[in-house]
Amino acid sequence: MSDPVILVVDDDHSAQRALIQVLRREKYAAEGASSAAEALEKLKERAYDLIVTDIRMEGMDGMELMRTVRSLWPDIPVIVMTAFASIDTAIRSIHEGAYDYLSKPYEIDDLRLTVRRALEQSRLMRENLALRQNLAEEQDREVGMIGMSPPMVEVYKMIARVARTSTTVLIQGESGSGKEVVARAIHTNSDRVKFPFVAVNCGALTESLLESELFGHVKGAFTGAAYMKQGLFEAANRGTVFLDEISETSPNMQTRLLRVLEEREIQRVGSMDRIAVDIRVIAATNKELQQQVKEGKFREDLYYRLNVVTINVPSLRERMADLPLLFDHFLKRHSRRMGKTIAAHENVMEMLAAYSWPGNVRELENVVERAVTLNTTGVLAPSDFAEELHRPQKSPALFPHELVSLEEIERQYILHVLDRLNGNMSRAAELLEIDRRTLYRMLERFGVKTG
Repeated sequence: MSDPVILVVDDDHSAQRALIQVLRREKYAAEGASSAAEALEKLKERAYDLIVTDIRMEGMDGMELMRTVRSLWPDIPVIVMTAFASIDTAIRSIHEGAYDYLSKPYEIDDLRLTVRRALEQSRLMRENLALRQNLAEEQDREVGMIGMSPPMVEVYKMIARVARTSTTVLIQGESGSGKEVVARAIHTNSDRVKFPFVAVNCGALTESLLESELFGHVKGAFTGAAYMKQGLFEAANRGTVFLDEISETSPNMQTRLLRVLEEREIQRVGSMDRIAVDIRVIAATNKELQQQVKEGKFREDLYYRLNVVTINVPSLRERMADLPLLFDHFLKRHSRRMGKTIAAHENVMEMLAAYSWPGNVRELENVVERAVTLNTTGVLAPSDFAEELHRPQKSPALFPHELVSLEEIERQYILHVLDRLNGNMSRAAELLEIDRRTLYRMLERFGVKTG
C-alpha cells in the first residue's frame, strides 16, 4: 500500500520546507502549497490523507481553508498551526472541525504523534464507513445464499475453498442466476470483509465512462473533468472489485485490466503516475469466455489471468429443488417490506414449477414482488401472477414426430442442450459427459460452426 500523502499549507516558504522535510523523514509523501487557493487547486488534482495548515496567511486564511475542506472533503483531517497561539483560537479551530491544534515552534515529537494519530483516525473512519456500507448492502439483500440442491452445494464448497485466499476468481452463469451473490459470499467470508466490496457492471457503461469509473481521472483529463476523481480500484483498496459482464469490455480496456492484475498498479486517466493497489478481483460472465477467445473477442492472456479458479453458478432450471426455498424467502421479504401478511395457495408452487425461468432467480424475485404488490386478499393465487406463468414451458419432445437417424437425434439433442445453456460449451460437455474436444468434433461433423 502507498505511503500516506500529506499537504502542508504555509505562505512562509522556509517553514513549509522544514515541515515537509520532517514529514518525509517519517516516510510520509509530503507536498507543499503556499496559499489556501493553491491548496484547493491541489486537492482537485489528487487525493490527500491529511492537511497541515498555518492559520495566518494572505488571502484566505487557514481557518477558512479548513471550513472549505470540511465541506468538500469531509474525510480529510486537518491540523492547524500558528505562531500566535491563544486559547480562543485553539477552542475555535477544534470546535469548527480541526483534528488538532499545534503552536509554533512545534516540538518534533508532538508533531509526529499528532500526525500519526490523525492518519490512524482517518484510516479507521474510512474502514468503518466501508464496513457500514457493506453491512447496509447485506442487510438490504437480507440473504446469503439459499438452496440445498446438489449443484448449489458444489458452489458452497468452491466458495469455502477460495474465500480465504487472494486468488482471482471467474464466475460463470446465466443472467440472473446469482453471480454477484456468489462474489459477495466470497468477499464476506474472506480476510478482506472489513474493506469495500465494489461491483461494476462493465456492460452498462461506455468505454470512456468505464475507464474513468475504474481508474479515476485527473483534473482536465477530458472535457468536464473539473476535479480529480478517485477510481473504484483505489476506493476498493484492500477489498474486492467485482467486474460483472467482463466479456463486454473493449480490447483497450482488457489491456488495462490485464496490467492491473499483473502489476497491481493503476494510472488515473490523464496521469502518468502509478498508484499501487491491494485488491482482489472477481470477474463474472454469462458467456463462454473460451469461445470468445477463439473468436478473437477476448484477450487470451487476460482470460488465463481471470480463469485461475472458475465457479459455475447453476441456472434455476438446474436447481428446481431450491424453488420452494427461494419462493418462501422472497415472499417473506417483500411481504415484510410492504407491511403485509401473505400466504400462498398450494397451486402457486405447482404453477411456478412448470415454468422454465429464463431470467433465473432474479426473475423469480421480480415475479414474487409483483404478486405481493398487487395482492389484496392475503393469499397468493395463480391469478395474482402474470399470464405467461400460466403457460407451462416444457422442453421439446426428445423424439421428433418423423422417423430420423440416430445421428440426427444426437445432433438435435446436443443443439438443444447448448441452447438451454446459452452456448456454454464447458457446461454442455459436462452435462453430456464428454470432453470439450469431443463436443467440438461432433459439432463440426454436424456442420455446426463453432467460431
